[in-house]
Amino acid sequence: MSIAPYLRTIGRGKDGARSLARDQAFDLMSRIFEGRVSDLELGGFALAMRIKGESADELAAFVDAAVAHTLSLQSPSPAVLLPSYNGARKLPNFTPLLALLLARRGVPVLVHGPLTDAGRVTSAEIFTALGLPTSADAEQAAQQWALGQPVFMALEVLNRPLAQLLAVRRVLGLRNSGHTIAKLLPAVPGALRVVNHTHPEYAISLSQYLRDSGADAVLIRGTEGEPVADCRRQPRMDVYLKGVKHEALSLAPQEGVLVELPALPVAIDAASTAAHIRAVLAGEIAVPEPIARQVDALCAAQQLIGQQA
Repeated sequence: MSIAPYLRTIGRGKDGARSLARDQAFDLMSRIFEGRVSDLELGGFALAMRIKGESADELAAFVDAAVAHTLSLQSPSPAVLLPSYNGARKLPNFTPLLALLLARRGVPVLVHGPLTDAGRVTSAEIFTALGLPTSADAEQAAQQWALGQPVFMALEVLNRPLAQLLAVRRVLGLRNSGHTIAKLLPAVPGALRVVNHTHPEYAISLSQYLRDSGADAVLIRGTEGEPVADCRRQPRMDVYLKGVKHEALSLAPQEGVLVELPALPVAIDAASTAAHIRAVLAGEIAVPEPIARQVDALCAAQQLIGQQA
């Protein structure tokens, strides 16, 4: 069966397109993940959704379809998930720093994303520069958590069909729904997801999704799309537990003019960023205040999730 009926619904442009019902969206994404659509249909889907944008119900269905293809992982206590899909372009990628600070507090951390990305510095490259392994399977991930290390896992290992959907970007030159699915992926049962967005309009659909799905998650406008707070200025960070915003743990954005900048690496390449992270962990350079506050909030939320389990 062709997906043309679905494309006719979502592909009528920004003003004419309509959202799919949840069962339709689940069927459509299941077909994509199972390889039952042509390349032409897949390109049409990617472009149509890029123009229309995903509704909260569509996001829920897409994520549900992705779960069936996700590697089964079990953490020793509630994990914190850091989806790392944007990398560094102008600012240093401090997602590995966030992961290591959380791990130092006894929190199992899973970072997932691409190994490389042209023109960007990925978390995987920084983990490698830090001498930390890339986890190849569930057994290795469990071993790293037992050692108190954060785990980095390539999306191709965690969910190959989703990685293939993200790879369509290399052909079309545009991001697609797969990137949002990856940032919402509940890769470890009972985990706290850090969900980041780059455009304000996504905050609306993502917050609706988190409420409707009863998620344990943190919604943040991260640094260049990474799930880590901007080290220069505290961004808004909304903490959801069972889909309800937790006001005491949520953080308001910092307003006003910056009076000073934190210490930054001499360059944003993996080696320079890794050297800076080592200095921060050794206490030679202060942890940027926004990241320190993010760590405190994530640890507090993780503990509450553990108490409710």
